[in-house]
Amino acid sequence: MTFNAHPTGYTVEVERSIVRYDYNDFFKLSFGRYHTPIGYWNTAFHHGAWLQTTIDRPEMVKVGGEFTPIHFVGFLAEGNIPSGGAGLAYSLGVGNGRGDIITRPGDAGDNNNNRAWVANIFSRPARLYGLQFGASVYRDKISMGGGNDFREWIASAHVAWTRGDPELLAEFENVNHKSILTNTVSNSNAFYVQVGYRLPGLEKTLKPYYRFEYIHTPKSEVVFGDLGLVESIVGLRYDISSYAAFKAEYRHANRQVLSTPTFNGVVNGLFLQTSFTF
Repeated sequence: MTFNAHPTGYTVEVERSIVRYDYNDFFKLSFGRYHTPIGYWNTAFHHGAWLQTTIDRPEMVKVGGEFTPIHFVGFLAEGNIPSGGAGLAYSLGVGNGRGDIITRPGDAGDNNNNRAWVANIFSRPARLYGLQFGASVYRDKISMGGGNDFREWIASAHVAWTRGDPELLAEFENVNHKSILTNTVSNSNAFYVQVGYRLPGLEKTLKPYYRFEYIHTPKSEVVFGDLGLVESIVGLRYDISSYAAFKAEYRHANRQVLSTPTFNGVVNGLFLQTSFTF
């Protein structure tokens, strides 16, 4: 659950609410509002600032962002796939796609009566504890009003090594939009690579890390607009206890509107955060 600030006050929003039936390890069925199983970060960390090494999510999976549909309303089947030491698992969902505002899901129903679907498969090899790699696909129809409709294909791949010494997270995503009216096609790309390492001293409470992010949308992109991002983040996490952490980051970001070559939004900043769990 989150509290969103508005000029006139606050609104309360339920982030996840599901009813789930576990038949066995190979088949579990859920219904409700949940985080879309695209890639890794969105379902691994949810909204938990303490769970993730960094202060914020990568821009491509930012809550309230446009690139990845963060929430999904509908059915989700998931479970393990008999595969021995390969540790294969899957998830398959059908439900409401993006809403009238593409940064939000269709909480009150799909706005074009065209259900979205998502499929995700990944492996957690038994001999390589902490390793996960997989791929996802997402299909939807986006209606922006006035007959301006688009077919959306999202393809994603990820690899994660979460032992902590070292830690490696990487995701790549391609978003394909095709105009139903003009058949114009655009492909937008985004990826991030994050590495971290728990230092051996001080009971492994210090963890320096680095993340590189990249987003590119072409001039032909209508749904997102033509925004580019190149960002580097250097940070340090200090685990004060098993329940609290302090983080400090330096960020260098270059945001560029591609249709306006003279625009160059370079931002340098220092960010601090204290997070906790209970």
